[in-house]
Amino acid sequence: MPPDRSPREQAEAAEIVDQGATITAAEPMDHNRTGEVDAAVAALRDRIADHAAIAGLGTVSEEPRAWRAVADDLADRGPADLADRLDALVGRVEQPYPSLVRLRFRLEEGLDFVPGQYVRISYAGEEPRVYSIASPPSDEELELCIRRVPGGELTPDLCDRASVGDELFVRGPFGDEFTLQAPSDRDLVFVATGTGVAPFKSMVDHLFETGLDEFEGGPRQVWLFLGSGWADHLPYREAFRELAETRDNFHFVPTLSRESFLTNWAGETDYVQRTLLKYLDSDAVDALPDPYAESAAAEPAVDVDARIDPGRTEAYVCGLGAMADGVVEVLEALDLPEGLVRVESYG
Repeated sequence: MPPDRSPREQAEAAEIVDQGATITAAEPMDHNRTGEVDAAVAALRDRIADHAAIAGLGTVSEEPRAWRAVADDLADRGPADLADRLDALVGRVEQPYPSLVRLRFRLEEGLDFVPGQYVRISYAGEEPRVYSIASPPSDEELELCIRRVPGGELTPDLCDRASVGDELFVRGPFGDEFTLQAPSDRDLVFVATGTGVAPFKSMVDHLFETGLDEFEGGPRQVWLFLGSGWADHLPYREAFRELAETRDNFHFVPTLSRESFLTNWAGETDYVQRTLLKYLDSDAVDALPDPYAESAAAEPAVDVDARIDPGRTEAYVCGLGAMADGVVEVLEALDLPEGLVRVESYG
């Protein structure tokens, strides 16, 4: 696409193409953690058994999936810490595996797209669904990040059946709103939960491949705040960690609400919008109204030299609607102009 056009203009001009594609990779991005859950539940077994006896639930099997009745009862009348922990552990072991899949495919004709756009795919006769493109435009193949939706029309097939050599039908690209701003000296803040990070993977790779992480010779600070319950539910976590180690101006801040139930996770654990507040510069913190000031005063869990200056920042938010709304409220409190905040929400 002509380089003198803005990303949005390029997206608007992109030709929508219908074509076939061949899967080249279909790989789980999460892990089967049943063994870890077994061990974590075993460590709680005495407390759980005592509660089960008091509640008249009788003897409960040692199989973690059988603890659902106890977890539900604890939610109503048990110790809050035990209730939260057991509910999270049972919920994790109840999830089918895999629940997060990296899907790559080679298109018959290739695809001219802009980071932030999406495609619609069909597989095995199921109803087509749309997914954000996770690969950068320079990649010869297209990559999607698929989260299993229980009872969904397409994602269970993609998670359970998709194999190398299978055929897809692809239509796209679509979308011209959720694209990068024109290059400037502003820093970039990306905020996502779960597979909402897919378009940011494309954007971040593109920024560093093309030198757009700099402007007129100076670096732009690039931040990624990514939230989930469990560490292995963070798509592209290793790639982002590696980039943070090799690029001084890229800062990856994962936040995990449940990982400490299984491991000694010592990173961030709060909502992404509250986590973001911890990394503001001091002037922005001083100007914050309640209740944001309390979150901003907390000590960051990730050691980052840089800080976010809202006055020279553009922000991008992608994920579930409730999360996106919460992040937008925080950005409004920071007085980011509306034109410098782009949001894509779903669910």
